[in-house]
Amino acid sequence: MSLNEILSRIQDELAKKDAVRQEVQTAMRKCTRLSKTAIFHMHKEEFEEAEAKLAEAKEILNNLHNMTANFSGLAYMGSVDSAFEEYAEAQIFFSLIKEGRFVSYDEINVPIAPYVLGLADVIGELRRQTLDYLRQNRIKKAVKNLELMETIYAELLNLDEANILVHELRRKCDVARHVLEATRGDVTIEVRRNQLENSIKDLRRKLEAKRENGLT
Repeated sequence: MSLNEILSRIQDELAKKDAVRQEVQTAMRKCTRLSKTAIFHMHKEEFEEAEAKLAEAKEILNNLHNMTANFSGLAYMGSVDSAFEEYAEAQIFFSLIKEGRFVSYDEINVPIAPYVLGLADVIGELRRQTLDYLRQNRIKKAVKNLELMETIYAELLNLDEANILVHELRRKCDVARHVLEATRGDVTIEVRRNQLENSIKDLRRKLEAKRENGLT
């Protein structure tokens, strides 16, 4: 076989790999978009729509192995990791809202690193939901969300190996700390305001009751 023939075969293989790479990137972008849309629906409490989007994303990720069967290295591209990360975030957030529990990485078939990074990003989604709860005067739900945020943050800090081995986790934890502090301040202010408001209402009721009793 001549050198020209060898290089021609290499060129063909590279062309095939590039075609698969583009297919994978397109699929992963769609998966990421579906996961983001699912989170959007969750914040609007449109859970059926969110579940449908997650099901579509899951099917795409399940087909990843078949798409990269002949070029396994493509399964570790940055766009793949990003898609898994966004999907993990959406699935974790969904399970917390709907079932009140943390879904594990093997339940949703997500690699460990994207799962951990997605978990860190859930803190931001919980803050966003908490602010909605505060605007709606759903104080108990806001407090519960704050507790969830604190739990996630504390547990992530305890993952010493992950903070070393999982790229970006340390930065995400730093961001999460600021998000948590801001949320704690917002919730504390609203809880105190609510308590003061209830105290004033209670005092007003007592004064009105005394006034009525004095007149009778």
